[in-house]
Amino acid sequence: MADTIADTRRLFTKPQNLNDAYGPPSNFLEIDVSNPETVGVGRGRYTTYEVRLKTNLPIFKLKESCVRRRYSDFEWLRGELERESKVVVPPLPGKALFRQLPFRGDDGIFDDSFIEERRQGLEQFLNKVAGHPLAQNERCLHMFLQDESVDKNYTPSKVRQA
Repeated sequence: MADTIADTRRLFTKPQNLNDAYGPPSNFLEIDVSNPETVGVGRGRYTTYEVRLKTNLPIFKLKESCVRRRYSDFEWLRGELERESKVVVPPLPGKALFRQLPFRGDDGIFDDSFIEERRQGLEQFLNKVAGHPLAQNERCLHMFLQDESVDKNYTPSKVRQA
């Protein structure tokens, strides 16, 4: 039997210049969830969040977009990704059922600290999901991030690069 010797030569790399180090990144995807707004009254009251996307990834048709989404839209996205993709989908921040009970001494799910905690959780969720290369091909993710309204009767499919 012939002995095999591992190739331990180093790869040749070009030296990095200032433009490479401090220039725009080659590929980036930034998603911010911000500006929560509570709308409605009584049982019809809910909170929406601004979802802002900036990217140079060719798979996204818009390089910048800004849409408003509510928690139930995030639940829909998670359900679609679980059903349609091969991606392990991270959990959403909890529903906070205890906070929805009547006769509490605070604003429940409309309390500022709860809304901020949920906003952070939703932002983490979206960044994990959208950062996954397989999830980036899902039409539901593109619709969620870039379309003004979510068509929950859409036909699931993969997005193809132009």
